[in-house]
Amino acid sequence: MIGPVPFDDLPADPRPEMDRLGIDRACVTHTLSLYSGAQAGNEALFALDDPRLIPVPAVLPGDIALDEVLEWDVPLVRLCPRRHGFDLNGPTSLRYLSALTVPVAVELDDTDPAQLRALAAHLPDLRILLLNPGYRRLRAVAELMDAAPRVVLEIGTVNTQGGVEWLARRFGARRLVFGTGAPVLDDCGPRFLLDHLDLPQHDIDLIRAGSLEALL
Repeated sequence: MIGPVPFDDLPADPRPEMDRLGIDRACVTHTLSLYSGAQAGNEALFALDDPRLIPVPAVLPGDIALDEVLEWDVPLVRLCPRRHGFDLNGPTSLRYLSALTVPVAVELDDTDPAQLRALAAHLPDLRILLLNPGYRRLRAVAELMDAAPRVVLEIGTVNTQGGVEWLARRFGARRLVFGTGAPVLDDCGPRFLLDHLDLPQHDIDLIRAGSLEALL
């Protein structure tokens, strides 16, 4: 994320931490989209114009016009159903999402595995990047990934011993991507995790960047 957050004194700009941790490029959403208004946050995001920051604007079915979204030159958009108060599987959302040509990112705490399974059943071609799954719900996440082969998982919060390796063996490293959720979530832990994965180098390279590049 880029921008201020209302509940803590956190860095508003991720680029210094990206430099420190050796992260060349990052997908970012503006915090205004999450904590204020999606439209204002998207405008602030597009104004950044930095090739290191891949913009991930928030979409709000029924509020942000679909024609506007289809004109954006972005490789990924973000959904916040719980935060923005819409039904992920409602008729408006399904019509809206069925018209998208890019993947959608959604945080697990902003929905639940059952809602995502239903969405994948309604729209089997929709590519979904699941953010911040944590490690306490890995069984439910694994059931989702079994049922929905176009779900890709961000590993930043899978900080239990062997958790990422278990997912890689079960689903393949091509369905796992590196991410942090910084600055609200820790970025040093995921970076350390990436450097200490007990996986073949090819799998680590996929998780580091290759899987995300393929998704985008």
